Order: sequence, then C-alpha cells, then structure tokens
Amino acid sequence: MDGKHDTIRAHKVRAFLALLALEAGRAVSNEDLAEELWSGHLVGNTRNALQAHATRLRKVIVSSAQQRQGASVLRAVHNGYLLEVEPECVDSNRFLDLAARGAAELPVRPDRSLELLQQALKLWQGPALLDAGDGPRARGAAALLDERRLTAWENLVSAYLALGDDAGAIAELRQLVARYPLRERFCELLMLALYRTGRQGEALDLFQWARRRLDEELGVRPGAPLQRRHTEILAQDPSLTLPSAVIPGRREPAAARN
Repeated sequence: MDGKHDTIRAHKVRAFLALLALEAGRAVSNEDLAEELWSGHLVGNTRNALQAHATRLRKVIVSSAQQRQGASVLRAVHNGYLLEVEPECVDSNRFLDLAARGAAELPVRPDRSLELLQQALKLWQGPALLDAGDGPRARGAAALLDERRLTAWENLVSAYLALGDDAGAIAELRQLVARYPLRERFCELLMLALYRTGRQGEALDLFQWARRRLDEELGVRPGAPLQRRHTEILAQDPSLTLPSAVIPGRREPAAARN
C-alpha cells in the first residue's frame, strides 16, 4: 500500500488474503473462509486456524501506511473477518474498472480507450490469483479475470486499428495469436490488420492456419465472424477500410457513407 511489496509464503495465508481482497470492504464469514481454504475437508478447529492465519497476515501488513497511522486494515468482526480497504485499492477491481471504461470509450473515443486499456493491462504481473489456492471463489474469480483480460486485449488492438495504427496492432496480435491460437477474435483482427497493410496473402494463409488448428484441437470449424472476414478479404471488400470493420455498430463518417 505504500509501494513496498512483502511476500506471503504460507499457502493458506495467501488464500485467506485473496478472499478478503476479493471482498474488500465487506465482511467474509468464517464459514465462507473455511470453505475457501479447506473446501469441505475437516480440520480440528476452524476458528482457531483462521485466527492463526489472521495473526500471520497482520504481521505481514503491520508496516503498511495505514498501520503506522494507527488504522486497522485487517479486522475481526462478528463471525468473520474484514479487509478494511477501499475496493479500488485492489488491483483486480482497478483492472475491471479500467477495462470497462476502455470498452465503453472504444466506439466514440478510441484514443481514450487505448489509454485506459493500456493502464488496465499494465496492472497484470502474471496469471490471475497465482498461488491464491484452489478454493471455489478463487477459481471463479481467476477465470473471470482471465477472460476479461483477453477481452481487454481484443479491445486494445481494436483501438490501435481504429486509430489507423495497423503496425502497432500487428505487433500485439502476432504475440496474442501465438499464445491463444484458438481465440478466433485475435485471428480475425490480425487478418484485418495484415490486409490493411497490403498483405492479403498472409491474411488468407492465417485463416487456413486457424481453420486447421480449430479442426485438429477442437473438431470445429471457424465461427461466422472469422469466416465472414475471410470472405471479405477474398473479395477485397471496401468496407474493410472503415471503422465498422473493427468496431461493429460504429457509425461511419458522412464522407465514407456517401
């Protein structure tokens, strides 16, 4: 909280903190904490075990700015615990807020969208909730955050394309397609960026590569958006140069429509 990073080595203490952080500013019951940490497995005395984890966690955060000023960040409440920080102090909440704002700005102000999405993605330092345990809430939150991260990347490269920075989009998308070959939206956007930079052949080759990967790994065909993009590139459709090719539903400038 004051720029200092402390490592929490104990697995259960990390999981304890993760659940409290996911519910920042709200009390979490002992029952919910026990379910997250032990997933229904019997332990001798869950209340005592939770108290021990809370004590170890307080030792880690005792040097934070709030603690030096006499405030209690981790509080025991009736039948539970509370991490008394504002939700925006938690990186996952900040990411979700920035990503949502970036998505909202994309159709109207892609430059502002790009700025917000870059801020959002810079918050990531590794997989979501790494080493935060395998409790049901941690798994669910990690899955949500990972999906929102991929969507934020899609919106980021869409902003590049909407701003005419096809080269910047290609640089991002080549890495994303390599890491997530089954994410069809990345492939679709890369095909568009390649086409716009005069590399129609590469765009068509990429479609065939994606089609084979989908067939070999999932036994499915490309979805309708990817197939439509392939058809548009084959036909050299003039609409591929318009903003709506990147952001469906975006209104075209009057000059482009006339």
